[in-house]
Amino acid sequence: QVQLVESGGGLVQAGGSLRLSCAASGSIFSPNAMGWYRQAPGKQREMVAVIDSGTSTNYASSVKGRFTISRDNAKNTVYLQMNSLKPEDTAVYYCNYYHITPWGPQDNYWGQGTQVTVSS
Repeated sequence: QVQLVESGGGLVQAGGSLRLSCAASGSIFSPNAMGWYRQAPGKQREMVAVIDSGTSTNYASSVKGRFTISRDNAKNTVYLQMNSLKPEDTAVYYCNYYHITPWGPQDNYWGQGTQVTVSS
């Protein structure tokens, strides 16, 4: 089992910044990937940014240049620095972890979610 604890969500005005954190604990295996997904009301959950334990990153096109994902492998913690926030970034943000194996992703876990609200 892996537990993911998120923090850092909140209310911010358009153009502002927020930093999300997600700490993983439990049965952490390497290599792995951790990332952030978001779900707005009435929409499907979408990938925001993912980083693997080798620090390769992948971003949604809508956040490139504004958001930065990073991680501290010693702390099993992933961060999402969100700058130049827009009202359309409003969503519940979920932390995700999975173990990378030769057979594909395994042991997929989700955090409880943290609300990010951007006012115009």
